[in-house]
Amino acid sequence: VQNKKLYLATFAAVLGPLSFGFVLGYSSPVIPELTKINDPKLRLDSNQASWFAVVVTLGAAAGGILGGYLVDKVGRKLSLMICSIPYVFGYIVIISAQNVWMLYFGRMLTGVASGITSLVVPVYISEVSHSKVRGMLGSCVQLMVVTGILGAYIAGITLKWRWLAVLCSFPSCVMLLFMSFMPETPRFLLNQNKHSEAIASLHFLRGPHVDHEWECGQIEASVQEEGLNISEFKNPSIYKPLLIGVALMFFQQVTGINAVMFYAETIFEDANFKVIRVMASVVVGSIQVCFTAVAALIVDKTGRKVLLYVSGIIMAVSTALFGLYFKMVLPSENNSSNPDVWFTLNSASPGAESSISWLAVVSLGLFVAGFALGWGPVPWLVISEIFPLKARGISSGACVLTNWVMAFLVTKEFNDFIVFLTSYGTFWLFSAFCCLSVTFTAFYVPETKGQTLEQIEAYFR
Repeated sequence: VQNKKLYLATFAAVLGPLSFGFVLGYSSPVIPELTKINDPKLRLDSNQASWFAVVVTLGAAAGGILGGYLVDKVGRKLSLMICSIPYVFGYIVIISAQNVWMLYFGRMLTGVASGITSLVVPVYISEVSHSKVRGMLGSCVQLMVVTGILGAYIAGITLKWRWLAVLCSFPSCVMLLFMSFMPETPRFLLNQNKHSEAIASLHFLRGPHVDHEWECGQIEASVQEEGLNISEFKNPSIYKPLLIGVALMFFQQVTGINAVMFYAETIFEDANFKVIRVMASVVVGSIQVCFTAVAALIVDKTGRKVLLYVSGIIMAVSTALFGLYFKMVLPSENNSSNPDVWFTLNSASPGAESSISWLAVVSLGLFVAGFALGWGPVPWLVISEIFPLKARGISSGACVLTNWVMAFLVTKEFNDFIVFLTSYGTFWLFSAFCCLSVTFTAFYVPETKGQTLEQIEAYFR
């Protein structure tokens, strides 16, 4: 029996990823405004602008470690309620900012909250769901992230940066309110030996017409009360899923998604598409939302691995085409003294560019659609499913840390890659990583479709 309260609990939790999407999307419309602002204390130069964008990833890496500790110590529900505090406080600091350092600090705080969110929400949803809808509900995490990014892009068209920060703080306030009425997950409660509370939680999540005692028994059979010792990481049932999770997060970032999003507006401009910059972001954001929604609807039918294969192949082809575009359009870059991406693109030979400019736009659309279909949502879904209960906090923390550190490195070092490898070389490197990600999926990622969390744990044992 489908119980609507399960969807209500999921909705309350995914307000966290919506907030996290607003954090990621905030910098795109705001940076152009802050680079032209009259106040010299708040005006950003190009180096400060890049730090304003990426300082979030450093905060999120710290938030991943903190979230891994919180999720096991205070529980899934309370961790989500706690993380709304740095969201709101971070935006208050940005709204009241008098100098660049206050902007950085506010971004750092919202980054910490995003790191906690990106760890806790997938765990919460996977533990409250049953196996038939776990894939769909788990994919809603990434769907809400890209919806938040798109929301920030659209709101940024009309709102000034301080008012945009006010708007961005709303979802986390609503999450705090809603989560206070939601139950803790049955698995965490049983791990704390709270049997009656676990039954009450299941009653809320599954409705009255289900055998709650039977499900409790299934969970209890796999719950081991003892804590986790470092020596246990020699156990394949703990280190194998951890290595798979870390590798998934590594591949998600080195396929180049952040670099391509960084390029999006410039590509539209240089391809002579008569769209203003902000509209280019909205177009890309809309593609992401549509295809992430498709992934959420089909993931429980197709399975996780099929989506990763299809996604990886589409991304490999599109980044290879990107490389081809730059190879045909750009003058010899090896002797270029200017490392700036924007300069490199604008120095393209105009004749060649206009004739194949469609190639860049098609590649961009394909890449974003491919990523949204598989490598965007599925790694987050898989890491919420594969870890044994007692290692869930520390293993999820390691994965989130990997994801955000790689996001920081890829975004910050992108210009250096272009100087070292040239534009086309950089995109062909991304294409090679996409091919590697497909190979890795084929050999190492287990299919978790339709299995309970206890069956997945037994598989690794």
